[in-house]
Parts: sequence; C-alpha cells; structure tokens
Amino acid sequence: MQPRNMSMSGVVDLAAVKAAQEAKAKAEQARAEAARQGGGPGAVSPADLVIDVDEAGFERDVLQRSTEVPVVIDFWAEWCEPCKQLSPVLEQLVVEYNGRLLLAKIDVDANQMLMQQFGVQGIPAVFAVVAGQALPLFQGAAGKEQIQQTLDQLVQVAEQRFGLTGLAVDPDADPGAAPEPAAVPAGPYDALLEAAVHALDAGDFGGAVQAYKNVLSDDPGNSEAKLGLAQAELLQRVQGLDPQQARKEAAEKPGDAQAQIAAADLDLVGGHVEDAFGRLIDAVRRTVGDERDTVRIRLLELFEVVGADDPRVAAARRALSRALF
Repeated sequence: MQPRNMSMSGVVDLAAVKAAQEAKAKAEQARAEAARQGGGPGAVSPADLVIDVDEAGFERDVLQRSTEVPVVIDFWAEWCEPCKQLSPVLEQLVVEYNGRLLLAKIDVDANQMLMQQFGVQGIPAVFAVVAGQALPLFQGAAGKEQIQQTLDQLVQVAEQRFGLTGLAVDPDADPGAAPEPAAVPAGPYDALLEAAVHALDAGDFGGAVQAYKNVLSDDPGNSEAKLGLAQAELLQRVQGLDPQQARKEAAEKPGDAQAQIAAADLDLVGGHVEDAFGRLIDAVRRTVGDERDTVRIRLLELFEVVGADDPRVAAARRALSRALF
C-alpha cells in the first residue's frame, strides 16, 4: 500500500484562530496546574515516549496528553507486513524528537471501535491528536525522510498554534525518584475569592469574572477560582438571553451552532445537566469546521462548570470522543 497525502497543509484550516487560541490557553493552564502539583509534563524517560493504547485508556493517554504534547497514533496489526516496516521507523523518530512528540500504538484487532471512529480504511494508518483535535497524517508505509517532513510540520503547528512544546526528557531519570516539591504560589486569595462570591450574590457577574481572573493570573491552578470563573461566565452569558426565544430558535434551527449553545447554557443553569451535554454532543455531530470546534469548546467549558468528578461529565466525555472520532 502506497502512502497517501503526507501533506499537513490542511491542519491550520481545522480550527478558527479563536478556537486555536482557546485551546492554547487551556493547554497552558493544564500544564501550569500540573506543574504546581508536582506531576506535570516533567522529565520522562525515552521509553515513556512510545506507549500502547486501548479503548479504555484512550481518553487519558491520548486526548488528555494531547494538551501537553502532540500525540501521533499508529494503527497497526500483527499480521500487517507494512506495519512491521513502518512502526520501528515511527518509534525511532519519536524518540529522536526528544519529547516534542508522543507515539500511541493501537492494535486494530483489539480496538476496532477506535479504528471505526477514526475512519481507518486500511493499515498502517497514522493520525495525530493536538489539543484534542484529530488530524489525519498518512496511510501506508513510507520512507523515513517523508515521515520526518510530516512530523516536522506537526511539531511546528503544535508549537505555533497551540503552544505545545512537549515533554522534558531525562534519559537518566529514576522512575522511583520523588519529584521536587512545587513552588507554592503567592497567596492567600481569600479576599479576592470572597469578593467574587459577593459579586455573584449581587448579580454583578462581570465583577465576579474579573475577581476570579485576578486569582488565576497569579495562581493558574487554583481549583476554586477555575470553578467559580466557569460558573460566573455561564451566568453572565445567560443574563441577557430571552429563554423562550432562545429555546424556540434552538428547536427551529437544529444545525445552528450558536442557537444550540445558547439553549445548552440555559439547560445547565436550569439544572438540566444531561440535556445540556446531549444537546451539544448532537450539535457536534451535525456541524463541521469552525462551528463544530466552537460547540466542542463550549461543551468543555460546561464540563468545568459541573466538575470533572461528576459521572455525567465522564459519560459526556466518552460520548464526545465518539462524536469527534
């Protein structure tokens, strides 16, 4: 099988500038929080740059890791002879990129659902996921030079569009060594957080948003401020909506991304969490391009309002993965 479409020219068109900036900001915030907790994308060994991934671990090992480093996906099978030529080349190159890429190997025989979700028609097939966005790279065996050119473009797009500079690699890292304690950010923030709560109680959602942002500018990993900001921004968005008109437009225009987003905000404020999530997941399936990415980003924001530990968020994340891939 000959390689198909090694070009990365379509990558920039997959997301609008605003969507890329928001994904970049979220990735930076995730890295800052992880670093503050002492478990971020710190030094890893070269062996950690090539991992086997299955359906159960896909969200954790690919989607979540893609906010730290571009993840290259190698779809392969034991019986596939071209795979046996391509996989070692990919593994060698990823290690040579010294932490700027992570390689996830997926056995299609054991993970047929992932194969279907990515629309894989034949193997070997290589994709990438960057800040949660899937990018097709090429299909079929290819030479090292061709592959390296594609990976160079992938690294460039990830750095310039999403600020993903990858993982630090320490070939002598001791897996059992305890990480150095993270620096404790300046604080306390009780006064600012209390001011934000008072602003919320008074209906001053703009003031609450600013107060929470003041905390996060100094302490990006502050969980209370992150949750409060997500809630304050939601309340600020629905403040000027006419609920009856917004729901009417959403019912009449199922393919209108903004109409579905407005209705989902109202659903969540009204306590209809699963309705809000389901509405936006359906909208992801109906939309393409920039509109689809706008819907996806709003859904991720609503996840933050509800909280990552809520089982409804976990279920919706799985449904979103199926809708995207």
